[in-house]
Amino acid sequence: MKAVFSHPWNLNPAEAVALQRELRAHLILTDQLGVVRRVAGVDVGFEADGTVTRAAVAVLRYPELDLLESAIACRPTTFPYIPGLLSFRELPAVLDALERLREPPDLLLCDGQGIAHPRRLGIASHLGLLVDIPAIGVAKTRLYGTHQEPPDLRGAWTPLRAEGESIGAVLRTRPGVKPLYVSPGHRISLETAIAYVMGCCTRYRLPETTRYAHRLASKIL
Repeated sequence: MKAVFSHPWNLNPAEAVALQRELRAHLILTDQLGVVRRVAGVDVGFEADGTVTRAAVAVLRYPELDLLESAIACRPTTFPYIPGLLSFRELPAVLDALERLREPPDLLLCDGQGIAHPRRLGIASHLGLLVDIPAIGVAKTRLYGTHQEPPDLRGAWTPLRAEGESIGAVLRTRPGVKPLYVSPGHRISLETAIAYVMGCCTRYRLPETTRYAHRLASKIL
């Protein structure tokens, strides 16, 4: 599979910020999904002191959550580490990995933010827009916004808010563990995003999609 939308990657930080503001207008935050049978986890690691980006995509059958296929791609890291601009550092390798899949996934779960981002364009939104696939941001830490702590119950959540609007959910995937920060990326609503994240969680804090992709990105598999 190839990206359906493209832009230059050799940008400086100011140009990247300007592009985020431009791309934000093209996001779709309502449900535009077909039948979801192939759900993919996306994660990125780094090698050689950060000079090489290693992207991993793990495709699981949904709702069974058994592994169907996976792909890894490595390429030189060309963008600096700047919070809020991580997609410009990580996505070139992710796009390479996605191209190596036999079939495109129906839904992407990215280890990072969707619209829970200062300019509403985290890595899940950026990637979903480029490949035109529904995408969800599933982050382990908060980047932006404020919230109340959710109840200590599986599936409980509270809104993540910024500038008077809801930009995501603080979701408890199991009792007794820290919540996850879930936000729509592209072509999906918040409520549906929460449902799919919970559908991908078994007995662990993280969705199985993230767990598979993380092991591949970290060379554990």
